[in-house]
Amino acid sequence: MMQKVKIWTDKNLQGDPVIWGVVFALSIISILVVYSATGTIAFKRMANPESYLFKHSMLVILGLIAMWVAHKIDYRYYSKLSRFALWVSVPLLLYTFINGVKLNEASRWIHIPIINQSFQPSDLASLALIASLAAMLSKKQQQIDNLKETLIPMLIWCGVISGLIALTNYSTAVLLFATCMLIMFIGRVPLRYLAILVFVGILAGGTAIAIGERGPTVISRIEAFVTGEQLPFQAEQARIAVATGGIAGKGPGNSNQRNILPHPYSDFVFAIIVEEYGVIGAFVVIVLYLILLYRGMKGVFMSENAYGGLLSAGLSFAVVLQALVNMGVVVGLGPVTGLPLPLVSMGGTSLLFTGVSLGIILSVSRGEIDHVWEEKTGIVKNIRKAA
Repeated sequence: MMQKVKIWTDKNLQGDPVIWGVVFALSIISILVVYSATGTIAFKRMANPESYLFKHSMLVILGLIAMWVAHKIDYRYYSKLSRFALWVSVPLLLYTFINGVKLNEASRWIHIPIINQSFQPSDLASLALIASLAAMLSKKQQQIDNLKETLIPMLIWCGVISGLIALTNYSTAVLLFATCMLIMFIGRVPLRYLAILVFVGILAGGTAIAIGERGPTVISRIEAFVTGEQLPFQAEQARIAVATGGIAGKGPGNSNQRNILPHPYSDFVFAIIVEEYGVIGAFVVIVLYLILLYRGMKGVFMSENAYGGLLSAGLSFAVVLQALVNMGVVVGLGPVTGLPLPLVSMGGTSLLFTGVSLGIILSVSRGEIDHVWEEKTGIVKNIRKAA
């Protein structure tokens, strides 16, 4: 029986097995914690708590399916797909800012009437920019010092996409910009040009604060964090959850703050993890993310293709950086943001695009040549499998 399971997994779950293990572990944690955190909202809406469990489980499975499909595709195909997605993202982000669905005082979603679901274009734009930036850098390695031909297009795309996202979702834009900085640093972009990128980021961020809908909120949250005065309600309740969790926690389903804390199943789900599973549970979650970062960063050294290494590093850094920022907010290390905890928080678009990102990382870790690609391009290389 075990031999058959191994044969099936070797055939269908290719790529880095450690990443697969981390994703499955975080998915199980997500289902358990979200089920507990949605108990209160189910009671208030007089709904069956199992309905939320079923819905979230289906979304988790959908994310895993997206991950599986993405990992089956040779990662080099994402180079052209990402450029197309980048051009599509611009009008979508503009439409979201002008006519998007407003939730929690932010227009970050587009409603799709046919399937009656909401879609967050910033997730698509972030993935497209990271993949496109990795492709541009890998193709221009021999001309990396050419400001006009190589770096100006990258700077423009980074500024435009980050600026458009910042109009409605400032925290996501800042993290995306930081990821772009990392990719360009790994891609051997000279420091003097990275300084130009910083200037572009400051310009785009300042413009977004001035004309975007989240400007006053961003300023007030930063001021509250720096001064320590007027602690936001959700931050206060999150710290209470963390403080009462103890070493081993109160046990699954025994959270008290889920009844008070806003969005305990999404933005502040880590507070419920600490309250119910204690420091031990929090430590396990943090370690899982750090393992994911380490295995994703290995692509820089293991891949013989510059694009694969930059792509794997950028996507893994983006996912884990968002997780670290989310957890940092919960424990009081940063101002309040609207970022979900990747792979754990309840949400449709976030789970879907996180699954796609991890699938692409797994595709890089596979290190296998797609025969169709080889026939079309005539490229023959021996690519090592990632350990």
